[in-house]
Amino acid sequence: MSTEDTTVENFDAEAVNAKHKRSLYAARQKIHPKRATGWFRSLKWWIMAITLGIYYLTPWLRWDRGPYAPDQAVLVDMANRRFYFFFIEIWPHEFFFVAGLLVMAGIGLFLVTSTVGRAWCGYTCPQTVWVDLFLVVERFFEGDRNARIKLDSAPWNFEKIWRRSAKHIVWVLIAIATGGAWIFYFADAPTLAKQFFTGNAHSVAYTTVAVLTATTYIFGGNMREQVCTYICPWPRVQAAMLDEHSLVVTYNDWRGEPRSKHAKKAAAAGEFVGDCVDCNACVAVCPMGIDIRDGQQLECITCALCIDACEGVMEKLGREKGLISYTTLANYNRNMALATGGVPGGVIDPSRVHTPDGGIVSKVSRFHLSDVIRPRTMVYTAIYALLGLGLLAALAMRTDLDVNVLADRNPQFVKLSDGSIRNGYQLKILNKTSNPREFLVMIAGLRGADLRLDGSDLDQGRLGQVTVEADQLRNVRTFVTLPPEAVISGQTDFTFIVQPLDGGNIARQSANFEAP
Repeated sequence: MSTEDTTVENFDAEAVNAKHKRSLYAARQKIHPKRATGWFRSLKWWIMAITLGIYYLTPWLRWDRGPYAPDQAVLVDMANRRFYFFFIEIWPHEFFFVAGLLVMAGIGLFLVTSTVGRAWCGYTCPQTVWVDLFLVVERFFEGDRNARIKLDSAPWNFEKIWRRSAKHIVWVLIAIATGGAWIFYFADAPTLAKQFFTGNAHSVAYTTVAVLTATTYIFGGNMREQVCTYICPWPRVQAAMLDEHSLVVTYNDWRGEPRSKHAKKAAAAGEFVGDCVDCNACVAVCPMGIDIRDGQQLECITCALCIDACEGVMEKLGREKGLISYTTLANYNRNMALATGGVPGGVIDPSRVHTPDGGIVSKVSRFHLSDVIRPRTMVYTAIYALLGLGLLAALAMRTDLDVNVLADRNPQFVKLSDGSIRNGYQLKILNKTSNPREFLVMIAGLRGADLRLDGSDLDQGRLGQVTVEADQLRNVRTFVTLPPEAVISGQTDFTFIVQPLDGGNIARQSANFEAP
């Protein structure tokens, strides 16, 4: 661009772009990935089936917690501020369990990325899973890659209209099912489903389904690779997680170059060529539409479908697999040094890599599991394991009864007509079981004290009884009275003891008795 185009006085972005035939925005070029076959494609099918099965079916699983608790196995009960996960129930004050799981998820993502690159993106990210599902539908109605390309350029006749319409209808149905499955996690699934389809559900349910339907349809069906390239921040963040010992999908150009579509003629003429026959099979199956042979790219989600495609070609040609493979940068550099004779930036000499019969020389560096077991991944693993063990220990040691005591602040004490001193307290008893429970309330540490619980007109000595409903918190107004001869000036420590009659855990909570 010339200086005259970029002066402040004369700058006109539209004119400059028009002059140099450049655009600030590149329109999306539709990608038609070919269906791949191979080990990684089979792995992705299994992961897609398992993850989608978990997502759609989990709200319908039942778990018997008794007559006083919901029987949905996984339920986020916002109304009652509870989270149920099979035999685990999380209360609001136990949110640290959820926070701990989120921290574990973050550490786990760091561990996976530093070890095997963007495996999350390539295999288990919701965007990837739903795009795979939408592609299944697209191939069913429109055919594989060549048929879809041909259909795109075909005129709008009856066949094109019905195929496209059927595809989009199924996409919308999948998107609706996606939003519908999400709302079932927040209410009893059978009840909400009946209310939803009869028009009696809350407006929040319909709004949520509408939003998730729109985003699933747009992102999974129409934007696809653009979400990974332009919207998701992880491609940019993950670069900081990788190092020379991280496994990434790599084209081993030290073995594949120079490329030739006429390898047999070159071999007959005594010329050395690489293993790549420039068939573009790796490009045809890529859901991001990139050429892995151009090196590491922001768009690559390391789904490894290019490995499957290339290995199929190598098998047909009778050549060793691994032209495109998971490998580390360190391993790649060792082999590149071998192929160039150790000259930085040198020309690749296939004779240094290939044996006369077309095999691979023994000096080629092979990947070993020890390449990715290093201090960094070990530290991530240790942190992940410690967090998991800590949460399990906290879960195992938590009790089914919590007690809290709040003393009255105004007034701190009351002097009765007979000279006795009375203090008031809010005794909060939390029953964390799915059955109603009876509790004995006692005090210890105050000689001569009398206890009176809410609802009783008489002092009960040192013992009272209270009922707390299943999975509920009860606030019991409590009074403690000391006769004149037992009053000690100032503050006296004592203890509330709450004992369940069913023989469960006993809770103790310290408190202070105030006197003039």
